[in-house]
Amino acid sequence: MVMTRLTALGHYQPEHVLTNDDLAGMVETDDAWIRQRTGIVTRRIARDETVTDLAVAAAGKALASAGVDPADIGQVIVATCTNIDRSPSTAAQVAGRLGIPAAVTFDLNNACAGFTTALATADHAIRAGAARHALVIGAEKMSDITDYTDRTSCILLGDGAGAAVLSASDTEDGIGPVVWGSDPTRRDAVRIRGDWHPTFSQDGQTVFRWATTALAPLAREACERAGVSPRELGAIVTHQANLRIIEGIVGRLDAPQAVVAQDVVVSGNTSAASVPLALSKLIERREIPAGAPALLFAFGGGLSWAGQVVRVP
Repeated sequence: MVMTRLTALGHYQPEHVLTNDDLAGMVETDDAWIRQRTGIVTRRIARDETVTDLAVAAAGKALASAGVDPADIGQVIVATCTNIDRSPSTAAQVAGRLGIPAAVTFDLNNACAGFTTALATADHAIRAGAARHALVIGAEKMSDITDYTDRTSCILLGDGAGAAVLSASDTEDGIGPVVWGSDPTRRDAVRIRGDWHPTFSQDGQTVFRWATTALAPLAREACERAGVSPRELGAIVTHQANLRIIEGIVGRLDAPQAVVAQDVVVSGNTSAASVPLALSKLIERREIPAGAPALLFAFGGGLSWAGQVVRVP
């Protein structure tokens, strides 16, 4: 029986840091107001870099860490909602720049739940024998769609990318069953609309109430499907939307041993990039031991969700 393991991760963020004080010079806000409502202190902004540039940088690190030959990658998926090019896909551009010669390549847009959705999609392909190795990337340039006159949304968003290499395994099962779905009755709560200059907007209170009340049972279900109790978790990495939302979800899980990712404080909301970005940082800092179970759970526009338990490489 073919199973899938998480082999390695990598991440990348642009150099430019946008602080709360910087935003206070652009729109009516201040550091205390932003911290109180979101927990965010800084976010990274890409100036001359594209979504593809961010994705390539993160994916290159993941490939190097995995020790997998680019020629052996059979699938490349880029989860993003901020790519500009419709064709070639961002994934095809990444494959070309990294020397991946013959993989199936495509982009996946499930907004902030994109990476965990793509992770499950690649896992299913590997289990079905369609690939031996896959590269899954979450990459966003949220600054391209940010309205810097709207103080309720511009304080949230940042740019970055995270990537994971998945590999087939005959003996080790490192990715648990996915729990995913959507609530289309609330599909308009998060929006990126417009032809040439789309902008991000959301109904913040609707998203907050939904996330803090509806999602914890779904996160617990992901643990149950993986045969892992929340009390056994070594880490919890949710979508880094807002520190208050993260605390609201985690507080209902009864996971006392878990390291809880709070990368939102320094990176802001990076949409589909947020889960792999935060997980890669925790692994790089050795805050989670190898082999420990980690709950990944993302949610966002749609309103959609996707989550699974993985074993840390």
